[in-house]
Amino acid sequence: MSVITRAALLRGPRQIDLVERKLVCGDDEVIVKNHLVGICGSDKTFYRGILPEKTGEFRHDPGFPFPLGHESGGVVVEVGARVRDYKVGDRVIAFGWNNNFADYFLTPDWQLQPAPEGLEMDFVALGEPISCAMYSGLNCGVQLGDSVLVLGGGFAGQVIAQCAKRKGAATVIVADVLEAKLKLAATLGADKTLDLAREDGAGAIFALTGGAGVDVVVEAAGSADSFNLASKVIRHNGKFVFYSWVTQPVTLNIGRWHDDGLEFINTCLVHHTWRERYVWTPQALRPVVRGLVEIRPLITNEFRLDEIKAAFDCADRDEAAIKIVLRP
Repeated sequence: MSVITRAALLRGPRQIDLVERKLVCGDDEVIVKNHLVGICGSDKTFYRGILPEKTGEFRHDPGFPFPLGHESGGVVVEVGARVRDYKVGDRVIAFGWNNNFADYFLTPDWQLQPAPEGLEMDFVALGEPISCAMYSGLNCGVQLGDSVLVLGGGFAGQVIAQCAKRKGAATVIVADVLEAKLKLAATLGADKTLDLAREDGAGAIFALTGGAGVDVVVEAAGSADSFNLASKVIRHNGKFVFYSWVTQPVTLNIGRWHDDGLEFINTCLVHHTWRERYVWTPQALRPVVRGLVEIRPLITNEFRLDEIKAAFDCADRDEAAIKIVLRP
C-alpha cells in the first residue's frame, strides 16, 4: 500500500512549496496521518537560508532542496511488517525530521512516541516541543524558594517559566525584547517581566536580588547577548540551564563560569537517545495532561497546510508570534 501526500519542499531561502510525494511503507516504518504541524524556531532558521552543519542527531543532510518539518503528530494509518510497537489507529507524537509539513509522513518506528492517555489531540501533535520544554522545566534544578530568570518569552520560555513557578520558585522573571510576549508571560504567572529593549537587564536583575544575582538562569533566546547576560547575572554557584539552539558562532565572556563555579545543565530532551526520550516524555507531559501548565494561549497563529507560504511569511516577519500551526 502507498499513500500520496502533499509535502513541503524548501527550494532555497524563503522559497517554500507543497509538492506531491508518494510514501511507501517499509518493513520498519510507519505512515502517520497528521493532525496538526507546528513551525519550530529551527524551521524559521532554515527558511531564512541558514542550514547548520549536520550533527549526530537524526536529520537530513543540510542543503537545498530541503524536505522541511518535524513538529507534528497524528494517527497511524499503516505499519511495516516488522513493526511491533504500533498499530493502525494509534495516536503518536513525531520525534524525527521526516518532512512533516504534510498530510501524511513516513517515519522509522523509533522516531515515534506513543501519545499519553488524556492528552488532547492538538497537544499530541505538538508533543515534541511541549515535552522538550516541559522536560527542561522539570530538570532545570529549580528548588523551593529559588529566583529564576528565563531569557526568551517564546514557546519554550513560556512553558519553562510556568513549570519553574509550579516547582516552587519564589520569583520567576521572564525577559524578552517584545512587549506582547512579556504581557503573555505575566498572564501565565511570571512574577516579573523585563523588556530588554528598554531596560538594563543586568541592573534590573541585581536590583531585584539585592546584588546577588539569580539562583537559576534558563537561556531560551539563543543569542550572544542572551548568553552573556545570563553569565553576568547568575549568583555565585548558580545554575546555567541550556535550552536554545545557537546556529552561529558567538563571542562569550566566560570568566565567571570558572571564577564563580557555575553549574551547567543541558536540558534538551530531543537530543538524548530515543530510548531515554521514550521513558522521559510521558513524565514531561503528565503535568500538561493534568492541566497544570497552559499550552493553548501559546498557539498564536493558525493556517491551513495549503497556506504554507503565508504561514512562513508570518513566522519570518512577526516576531511576536509564538507557536504557528498548520492544519492539513
